[in-house]
Amino acid sequence: MVNAFSCLLKKKITGTLPLNDDEIEKLGHEIRQEINTRFGRSLAIRELDAGSDNAAEIEINNLNNAFYDVERFGITFVASPRHADVLIVTGAITLNMATAARKTYDAMPSPKFVVAVGDDACDGGIYKGTYAVLGGADTILPVDLKIPGNPPTPIQILTGLLALMRDAGKKM
Repeated sequence: MVNAFSCLLKKKITGTLPLNDDEIEKLGHEIRQEINTRFGRSLAIRELDAGSDNAAEIEINNLNNAFYDVERFGITFVASPRHADVLIVTGAITLNMATAARKTYDAMPSPKFVVAVGDDACDGGIYKGTYAVLGGADTILPVDLKIPGNPPTPIQILTGLLALMRDAGKKM
């Protein structure tokens, strides 16, 4: 059994931020340029939790905190799929959420893009092959971009969205 007192005295291990403020500003500037070019000054995102463990949601919520503050780059999260350009799906698609996920996608105006965030949304993750899970988001939705990771960092999510916008420019 682990001695709780020894855990308090051990050196703490914390993660370091992968980018400094200047690098985030540079990435944000690139995102802002792509949004202005492709989406008319703002990119509206609807997040859909299809049965996840909330790890990816926490990282997506971090995009709105004071450190990343993605609204300054033109990215907003909306409450209705009718106002969304991008649908971010987190979690494996469960049998109970399949119909709701499809209805959410169908309610979006065209052009619409789907991004699978996290290992569970990409291929089912650790739940793949279980009786209540259909698989990743691509089993029922046309996924345009997969951002793997358990969970992916906010920087990986932003970089993925930038890649999506650049790819969308080729298709538009």
